[in-house]
Amino acid sequence: MTENYAVLPEAEEFFYPGNEIGVLISHGFTGSTQSMRYLGQRIAEQGYTVYGPRLTGHGTDPEDMEQSSFQNWIADVEAGLEKLKETCQTIFVAGLSMGGTLTLYLGENHPELAGIMPINAAIDMPELKQNYESFRNTDKRFLEGIGSDIKKEGVKELAYPLTPIKSMGDLLSLMELVRRDLRKVTVPTLIFVSDIDHVVPPENSKEVYETISSPDKAIVQLKNSYHVATLDNDKELIAEECIKFIKAHI
Repeated sequence: MTENYAVLPEAEEFFYPGNEIGVLISHGFTGSTQSMRYLGQRIAEQGYTVYGPRLTGHGTDPEDMEQSSFQNWIADVEAGLEKLKETCQTIFVAGLSMGGTLTLYLGENHPELAGIMPINAAIDMPELKQNYESFRNTDKRFLEGIGSDIKKEGVKELAYPLTPIKSMGDLLSLMELVRRDLRKVTVPTLIFVSDIDHVVPPENSKEVYETISSPDKAIVQLKNSYHVATLDNDKELIAEECIKFIKAHI
């Protein structure tokens, strides 16, 4: 039986009701909605309906995450789309890191979307794969966390201090699934990529740009942020570019 874990302060889902334009926003692997709330608020200020779900096993305890799977995370964003469809005619999706991976997944499977905005999306992480292969058949359950890769001084991401090894396997499965089907993405796509990222190699975004089938696609370089760009020096630029992209596609 699954234990009930308390949701950490600032890790709760967020929902800002607005007009018939909906935006689904997904946080990343071992992270929480705290990393995406600023972006969500800025988009909501434009009058749009914004929903940021808390992915299963996140924002509570690493042991909780260990019990979840990549199928749960896919189900979470699918449910998020359904929630927005109740009141919205037009829907966009944005996500950071694994949230970007899930954004691409929705882009592959929902050609009705108005557009997607992956931020430092993960489709290939050789170092994580190597770590997973090294420890998957051992008694070790957790490795050191990967959160808070932020250039700006004094800013901290609300993320787990430990990463469940089992969950690393789930992330690898999700990335493999999404990477294989990238050509299925035909919706307008705005890709954000940090020049320096210590978690997801920036080459991931280049591969996404080159592989997707969308005729309408662009890359925004984030020159002053590391991986968690939505909390970093470029968070304002990300918000502005997302809003501009939404306005151009409604």
